[in-house]
Amino acid sequence: MAEPRARVYHRNRVAETLREEIGTMLEGQLSDPRIAFCYVTEVAMNPGSKSARVYIAVDGGEEAEKQTVEALVAAKGYIRHELLERLGTRRVPDLSFHVDKSEKFQARIDELLGRVKKRQKSAPPGTVTEKSSGEQATTGLTARK
Repeated sequence: MAEPRARVYHRNRVAETLREEIGTMLEGQLSDPRIAFCYVTEVAMNPGSKSARVYIAVDGGEEAEKQTVEALVAAKGYIRHELLERLGTRRVPDLSFHVDKSEKFQARIDELLGRVKKRQKSAPPGTVTEKSSGEQATTGLTARK
C-alpha cells in the first residue's frame, strides 16, 4: 500500500531541516579535532521517522573519513539534544552517520567515460573496435579482410 503523500512530504521536510541543522553544527559548534572538513550531503529518514541515515562528504583520505565518522558517533547524543532544542519537536530520530562516496563514484565514472571518448577520437577512421558484448563494429569505413 502506498504511503500518504502528506506523510512523505512531512518526512522530506524534516529530513531537509535535519540536513541544514546538522550542517550548521558541523561548521561551527562541534570542536572535536578528529572532525575533518565535511558537510552533510543527504539525510535519509526511514518510513517511521524513528531513525535517519546522515550521509557526509569528507575532504581527505580514508583515515580522515574514519576519524570523522567516529567523532560524529561519539557526539551523537549532543547532536540529538541540540536538534531537539532547535526543532522543538517531541522526538528526534536516531542518527547514524555514513560517508557519502557517491561523488567519488561519479568522478571515477567521468574519468572512465573521458578515456573512452579519447580512445574513440584517437582511433583512425576504418579501424575495428570491439564492443563490450564481444561483437565487432566498424567506425567510419568498413574494415577489409
